[in-house]
Amino acid sequence: MLRRLFLPLLFGLAGAAILVSLGVWQVQRLAWKEGILAEIEARIGDTPVALPEAPDPEADKYQPVTTSGRFTGQALRFLASRKTTGAGYRIVEGFETESGRRIMVDRGFIPLPEGDAYTPGTESGVTVTGNLHWPDETSSSTPAPDRERNIWFARDVPVMADALGTEPVLVVARDLPANPPALVPLPVGTQGIPNDHLQYAITWFSLALVWLGMTGYYIRRQWLKDRA
Repeated sequence: MLRRLFLPLLFGLAGAAILVSLGVWQVQRLAWKEGILAEIEARIGDTPVALPEAPDPEADKYQPVTTSGRFTGQALRFLASRKTTGAGYRIVEGFETESGRRIMVDRGFIPLPEGDAYTPGTESGVTVTGNLHWPDETSSSTPAPDRERNIWFARDVPVMADALGTEPVLVVARDLPANPPALVPLPVGTQGIPNDHLQYAITWFSLALVWLGMTGYYIRRQWLKDRA
């Protein structure tokens, strides 16, 4: 009888060991991801520097910068929402620095209906403090922008730059006193970076427990059957 139960027991223990190892791997990935997020947070909050001459999307992502100049009166509206205010737009505007460079500034979020009536800024003598960013928001399912109504669905720096006639450089404002009251900055943060490793670890450990429970149930049933 014991010989007949040996194979299912071995199979059950091996399966549980594999599931537990996957859970442990996810715990290790969780620690790695938390370290990465901590590094990003530290970089985001670092002391701002002057706008680099040729920002690199990899090396300069999240780099805090400050620059002064004027808004050009051109803007793109991106459909967005906030938990506290509901639907609205994220506003990205053309900006000309004092040295004559044309870049983009993400001024933040404006709710409806103010967003539909928003007029792009032409303020001069403005100092923008924020972070360089190259958002990865587009996918195969992202709708094409409605250029006639100026409604966009995802930030894509090269496409935005082409539409506004600027360098492919985006500064997401975190401090912009020139904003009207309804337009609230949405600073760069790690909230949108997925970190699901804890849930994955719990799933694998739970499956290991279920696997062991099913193995125990099968072995007990076979043992009672053989004794009958």
